[in-house]
Amino acid sequence: MTPEERRAGRKPMILVVDDDATICELLELHLQAAGYDVILAADGTDAVMLVREAKPDLAIVDLNMPYLSGDEFVTALRSDEATRDIPVVFLSSSDDLPDHAKVLGAVAYLPKPVQPDRLLEVVALYVVR
Repeated sequence: MTPEERRAGRKPMILVVDDDATICELLELHLQAAGYDVILAADGTDAVMLVREAKPDLAIVDLNMPYLSGDEFVTALRSDEATRDIPVVFLSSSDDLPDHAKVLGAVAYLPKPVQPDRLLEVVALYVVR
């Protein structure tokens, strides 16, 4: 099935991965209000399983998580032919992450706390409606 066929008749799906439940819930609210379907994962290990099952259109991933960090998650994603093209946006409270995020394979970086307008702007750049 092509990406176009997969997208036909459904809302774009965003995977949000963060060990902070409050951040996950806030991002979910903003994304759903903008018309996206959202799936949540509390850590990178759960996210790897979800991404293989759901094939989201974009993943928003906290860089610092237990069990499997954001950069380890991206490495796992890129090593699988079925998931390697899913764009990843990193979340972090670190100030020096933008260049590091690109080196790790992320398409963008959002600093915490995430500004809703910036969140939706970045998502719209990488998700086809």
